[in-house]
Amino acid sequence: MELFVNQVLAGVSTGAIYACMALAVVMIYQAIDHLNFAQGEMAMFSTFISWQLMQWGIPYWWAFLITIAVSFAGGILIERLLFKPLAKAPVLTNVAGFIALFAIVNSVAGLIWDFTIKQYPTPFGSSAFLGSQLISTHQAGMIGVTLLMLVGLYVFFQFTRIGLAMRAAAALPESARLVGINTSWMIALGWGMASAIGAVAGILIAPVVFLEPNMMGGVLVYGFAAAVLGGLTSPLGAVVGGFLMGVFENLAGTYIPVVGNELKLPIALALIIIVLVFKPAGLFGRAIVKRV
Repeated sequence: MELFVNQVLAGVSTGAIYACMALAVVMIYQAIDHLNFAQGEMAMFSTFISWQLMQWGIPYWWAFLITIAVSFAGGILIERLLFKPLAKAPVLTNVAGFIALFAIVNSVAGLIWDFTIKQYPTPFGSSAFLGSQLISTHQAGMIGVTLLMLVGLYVFFQFTRIGLAMRAAAALPESARLVGINTSWMIALGWGMASAIGAVAGILIAPVVFLEPNMMGGVLVYGFAAAVLGGLTSPLGAVVGGFLMGVFENLAGTYIPVVGNELKLPIALALIIIVLVFKPAGLFGRAIVKRV
């Protein structure tokens, strides 16, 4: 039982990161109907920025806040310069743009900081949380920061005018334009917020996976799996899917002998295929109905 509880709690902590990535993916998908294949690389680049700030002597939490602000501005800049001109382009053109962004960000990060693995500090420490061996203080910190961010996002989207405008622009862009909402800038703000959320995920997972330009590859796959599981049209579903994905990954690696640590990633890919075959809209997603 202790092993089971330990794996569930560890799954919740990593699931918090998957939830962040899935939420970032869903926010951009709702805005432009495309998956951002470079979401993980953007998060990785933001994590390097925070690491560099700390190397310059800036305290952790100040570096954390500055990185989020820079990531938010960077997300808006990428949307304005690269994807706004591609708004009416064919799907494959957008896919090529995302792949190009992936390669550019990865290469630039390697050029600036090289491809050697770096230690990333944690402000929470790695000792047992509250004296229990079931979860470490860093894992508890990952869960706490993620939940705090999710509560803040819920309040923003439910009770602020900009948040409501962004929801309207994503759900019913034509109607939103008729009532005076600048849907183009709402999409840009969505990109900025998705980039900031990805930055939080990268900063929190870096002490676990270590810092290097390819650190977010597997995390992004799990984020995609979580988004598909919860539903690409549901931010709540993305969050729930992230936590479920983290718990499922840990339990499968522990209790299914043929899986182990080596086959965790294929399990995520298999889950994407299964959900798409049997429930394309995901657990919380809405089915898209088109008039013909």
